[in-house]
Amino acid sequence: MAYVGNPIDTQNTFQSLQGKRFSGDGSTTAFTLDVAPGNVLDIEVFVGNVRQDPNSAYTLSGTTLTFTGAPPSGTNNIYVVHQAKSVGTIDVPALGVSTASIQADAITEAKIADDAVESEHLNNNIISGQTALGATPADTDEFLVSDAGTIKRVDYSYIKAESNNPSFFATMSAHQSLSDNVSAKVAFNQTSFATSGTYDTSNYRFTPGVAGNYMFNICVVGDSQATANLYAHKIYFFKNGSAVGAGGGDGITFNFVDNYVRQAPIYFDMSVTSDADDYFEVYAQVNDTSGTPQVFKYGSYFSAFRISESA
Repeated sequence: MAYVGNPIDTQNTFQSLQGKRFSGDGSTTAFTLDVAPGNVLDIEVFVGNVRQDPNSAYTLSGTTLTFTGAPPSGTNNIYVVHQAKSVGTIDVPALGVSTASIQADAITEAKIADDAVESEHLNNNIISGQTALGATPADTDEFLVSDAGTIKRVDYSYIKAESNNPSFFATMSAHQSLSDNVSAKVAFNQTSFATSGTYDTSNYRFTPGVAGNYMFNICVVGDSQATANLYAHKIYFFKNGSAVGAGGGDGITFNFVDNYVRQAPIYFDMSVTSDADDYFEVYAQVNDTSGTPQVFKYGSYFSAFRISESA
């Protein structure tokens, strides 16, 4: 760090003691020196050859020497002798203070100007609002909240609205022929939408990939392909290869014993708690007096969406 204060006269500014004479007029008290002394003891002041008391007879402010009482009139009856070798006060030069020269925790709030610290001087872990996110927050993105007056961080995952995904809606691209009165998996082989790739259109099954409570909506239209030939129609809802829901292993059955029809839809809604790797399928069984039953593609569908997290 550079020297601060009144330096030694290293450049020989004073080869000998300097002096300055003034003429008093009986009213003037302030006189201007050529060099600013460091303090009142750095000079000797004489009025009419009488040395003045530096503690009471005069004061100094820069190069201004001020007497407490006006010296009497006289030609060159005031003279000043500089005793010290100072050449002026040297301030800290620009860029002269390094980080190592500042004591830890020495900078107080009063020394920082209002609006002096802008966002580019803050670490990127400071929430300044200067940069827009421009996308849906990630679960680990953080927001500031006041918890009973204490500012805390909270992940977006704790405050975001509950998502209904994964979800899907599957239908059939063609009618599906069945063996008479024999259960078969329904070929829901196309989707209007399926989030996160959770529906398998090759195996006609839904695997959520995310644990939670799910709502399933199913409709299967049984078709005898001839008027008044449909004797009975049954559907099964399978979880991990076993029938669940209404009817259990017996499924849900419509029986038209004394009033045969051609087509009949069976609607089925059910909420199920699922692990991430559970899988769900739909089976149908049609009893047809003509022996040519099928699942009618129009009106048949298989869909689900996530309601909430598992308890």
